[in-house]
Amino acid sequence: MTEKEKMLAGELYQAGDPELVAERLKVRKLVKSFNDSNPEDIDFRVSLIRKIFGKTGKNFWVEPPFFCDYGYNIEVGDDVFFNFNCVVLDVVKVTLGDRVLVAPNVQFYSATHPIDAKSRGEMWEYGKSITIGNDVWIGGSAVICPGVTIGDRSVIAAGAVVTKSFPADVVIGGNPAKVIRYLV
Repeated sequence: MTEKEKMLAGELYQAGDPELVAERLKVRKLVKSFNDSNPEDIDFRVSLIRKIFGKTGKNFWVEPPFFCDYGYNIEVGDDVFFNFNCVVLDVVKVTLGDRVLVAPNVQFYSATHPIDAKSRGEMWEYGKSITIGNDVWIGGSAVICPGVTIGDRSVIAAGAVVTKSFPADVVIGGNPAKVIRYLV
């Protein structure tokens, strides 16, 4: 398997692989163009985001600045909004359903590293997919960690650090995040 194939499969891979380095550079150029774009040039911004993301639904919007690793592993549904300064480390799939609202400074971290310091120092890493359901609201400065799934209609409070998955119809918050209340 190539390092890219290993990455996409969620296996240990070398992040310094030349193919992966080239792909990150390519998307960083697109992201820079997006982040530096004229706020009145909506068509240009939309075209760039559609080039960056793997899949976008209708009525999708991203406020710059925005940052990601590869872009092609990000899939979003219809009526999704990303506010300022969001980061998506998308070494594997990061999927958001329909009508997801993402507040400023939200971080999606699908990338992770071995616990062993020697392996980390050798640039080994792997990924665990993140899945956000429909009608989810993610509060400002929330961090979504590797492998997390959030159920439909849930709310993630501002500043939450989400280290595990949660079902539909809950409000979660804290560090680490826990259920604060049930919505139904």
